[in-house]
Amino acid sequence: MQILCPFDELPENGAKGFRISAQSLAADILVARRDGRIYGYRNVCPHRHTTLDWLPDQFMDPSGEYLQCATHGALFRLEDGLCIAGPCKGQRLTPVTVAVHDDMVVLLSE
Repeated sequence: MQILCPFDELPENGAKGFRISAQSLAADILVARRDGRIYGYRNVCPHRHTTLDWLPDQFMDPSGEYLQCATHGALFRLEDGLCIAGPCKGQRLTPVTVAVHDDMVVLLSE
């Protein structure tokens, strides 16, 4: 289990990015929050394999409804990572297992 941040620092209808290390490998992930639930994904677009954010923690589309790839505008549902618009439509973000433990957002496995 790896602590990522306090739950209160994760904005409702927002997301934060994290650089994690596991077994001497580094990876970028993002954690999003909606209706008090959290969702974790690898921060890698399935289309170009770039990170979704150009600026730190800028993952959401202007409506705050979807995760958006800054490279080409693809939109992904928070709840399951499914791309609903853009060149990777029908593909998914890769999930990571996150949870809230003692008011902290934690990565359970990677």
